Amino acid sequence: MTRYYVTDLDGTLLRSDATVSDYTIRVLNEALEESAVVSYATARSYRSSFNVTSEIHWRYPVVLYNGALIFDPIDRRVLGGHWLDSSITNDIIGMGRSLALTPFLFALDDDDQERVLHEKLSRYGDTAFCASRPGDPRFREVQQLVCPSSYRTLNITYIGLREELEPLFRTISDHYGPNVHMHFMLDRYIDNHYFLEISHPLANKEHGLALWCGHVGCRPEDVTVFGDNLNDIGLFKRAGRRLAVTDAPPELKQMATGIIGSNNDDAVARIIDEEVKEEHV
Repeated sequence: MTRYYVTDLDGTLLRSDATVSDYTIRVLNEALEESAVVSYATARSYRSSFNVTSEIHWRYPVVLYNGALIFDPIDRRVLGGHWLDSSITNDIIGMGRSLALTPFLFALDDDDQERVLHEKLSRYGDTAFCASRPGDPRFREVQQLVCPSSYRTLNITYIGLREELEPLFRTISDHYGPNVHMHFMLDRYIDNHYFLEISHPLANKEHGLALWCGHVGCRPEDVTVFGDNLNDIGLFKRAGRRLAVTDAPPELKQMATGIIGSNNDDAVARIIDEEVKEEHV
């Protein structure tokens, strides 16, 4: 019987310092060699996720940008996804500008290449975020941020203090309602800063998992998912087996079919290791 696993990265597969242990690397590579279907669903881009998990030999499609993009890590090509058009993107950029906030714009260009456009950085959260990705060729500073009509928006990301972002969250929510999807969460790596991410209404892990299942040839109820945060609720809505790490919020634990250990104790890898070995006893 083929086993299907999809794990979140930050706070779930990755340790708190955004690294993967040698044990997890070995277990996942062995599982992939033993024909288990193992992949991930993350808010990160491909480049960012590959940078922290490159020693794992991913061979199945991955879910990126919280479900906005399905990507083939072998051929390095876009398989599908859901994106905002440029007119909505520019309207939301204008809403932020009225509150003295400008975002990072993550988008695909005409050649399916990821681009990150931004204005000159001066705010602490923005500079810290950019500094965490040194030499990333996707990032490009522009004098005034505008989404080109040919670009497909993966997400619009604002970084700031909660009190700075809440008015923008309310403004976008009042104007667009269910016509956009928003994540508003505390960042794990920048002290006291939040991420407000806006994307297509279907650009979430629930629909991302459905697309992923179509590519690998299984049903959502066949999949075991692992998560730690509110942006994993979509995975937990769809999957047949839902495992939350021990410090996940109550909302996610209530949806879980089981609670496992901590990301710092390699809880995801331990489950996969045990189950793959059982298959070959």
